[in-house]
Amino acid sequence: MPDAALPAANLLDAIRTIVGDRGILTETTDTAPYAEDWRRLYQGRTSGVIRPGTTAELAAVVALCARAGTPIVPQGGNTSMVGGAVPNEDGSELVLSTVRLNRIRELDAADLTLTIEAGVTLKAAQLAAAEQGCLLPLSISSEGTAQIGGVLATNAGGNNTVRYGNARDLVLGLEVVLPDGTVWNGLRRLRKDNTGYCLRQLFVGSEGTLGIITAAVLKLAPQPKETAVALCGVNSAEAALSLFTRFQAHDAASISAFELMSGLGMSFVVKHIPGATLPLEAPAPFYVLVELASPRPGAGLRDMLEQILEQALGEDIVNDAAIAESDAQRAAIWRLREEHSEAQKREGASVKNDVSVPVSKVPGFIRQATAACEALLPGVRVVPFGHIGDGNIHFNLEQPVGSDAAWFLAQDHIIMDAVNQVVRQYDGSFSAEHGVGRLKPYMMPDWRGGTELALMQRIKAAIDPGGIMNPGKVLP
Repeated sequence: MPDAALPAANLLDAIRTIVGDRGILTETTDTAPYAEDWRRLYQGRTSGVIRPGTTAELAAVVALCARAGTPIVPQGGNTSMVGGAVPNEDGSELVLSTVRLNRIRELDAADLTLTIEAGVTLKAAQLAAAEQGCLLPLSISSEGTAQIGGVLATNAGGNNTVRYGNARDLVLGLEVVLPDGTVWNGLRRLRKDNTGYCLRQLFVGSEGTLGIITAAVLKLAPQPKETAVALCGVNSAEAALSLFTRFQAHDAASISAFELMSGLGMSFVVKHIPGATLPLEAPAPFYVLVELASPRPGAGLRDMLEQILEQALGEDIVNDAAIAESDAQRAAIWRLREEHSEAQKREGASVKNDVSVPVSKVPGFIRQATAACEALLPGVRVVPFGHIGDGNIHFNLEQPVGSDAAWFLAQDHIIMDAVNQVVRQYDGSFSAEHGVGRLKPYMMPDWRGGTELALMQRIKAAIDPGGIMNPGKVLP
């Protein structure tokens, strides 16, 4: 129960004594960027953005909020696609930013572990690992802004899941502030530890609804000594899948990324992103980006890439292909993939679906979901892209040319429901790597009802009985 001895009106003053002036923002001009998501679909309001500089400060702030019964919205880089880090509109929730928890505590190249605080950006963590000859094998388009705490709280997937798994597969230990202000220090570096329940996995993917991740121990990998990257034009998603199975059969362990992009999505990138050019002779209905990597020099990846592509070209599985000849060309090819979200944003309003189906079912899903959406909204532009190597497709819909953006966005639930009817037929999930957030909790009873949803609700009630951690997210 809230502590009547701590009136809500005095809460911000009490917090200021803990974090200092640098650690709290209260002016609307300062708090506004923290109250809006990257896509600008959700605009909330908050009376304060709290930015603790240490785990102890953060824990003390959470304890005060628990006593006052004041809800908290944890926020990292605020790159969520589903409104997971945005406060509500009535201003009753405080935003708790981890931006000042930005220290790298330890990097052990022998253990291949990185102990890092939640506010470090994913890009900074990658660079720190690279300086020691190691690889942090998690890569997402927003890695320059996304922070480690948010990346783990949403169980980000990204481009290298096909080889290294999602974020949760890289976590050995966590430090977490619980909803009552208690700190759980589980920063263990052990590869094997069966001592009781695996608590860290409760918080990875919980989207800040069970506690606030303040630090983590992450698994690293040896830095690749050889890479090979190609962009291929193909006629269909079926051809893309056929190409993937060929690489798998030849050497599955060498595949670090295998990405699918539609011709329409690629045209948006070339149109809206300065300097983006297509390194193929002609546009294609679909494109595949394949990256091979090995920690062993002289692994022969370039020869393998050329051999498989030559066979695929001869059998009309691939129309055309460009192999990167330098780091600059590799980066340029990857940019064509990574700028898809930004290009769609510049093209107009879009409704985003982050879905997964079994890898073998991706072509059928794309074909059937495209037909369903085009029948539902004539003129809608279907832009599927994503991680075909692990079955995760961002099935996005761009507004029809000349239509009203606000009207189109108002159709989001209708569109998502149509897409997810197809996802269900293919035994998939409506939330692959972006999370549930504020956008999709209404789907949870239908998709995760019965015993599963009840168990989630019991976990939430047990850990956060006051319901102060990121209310309105994940669970309905």
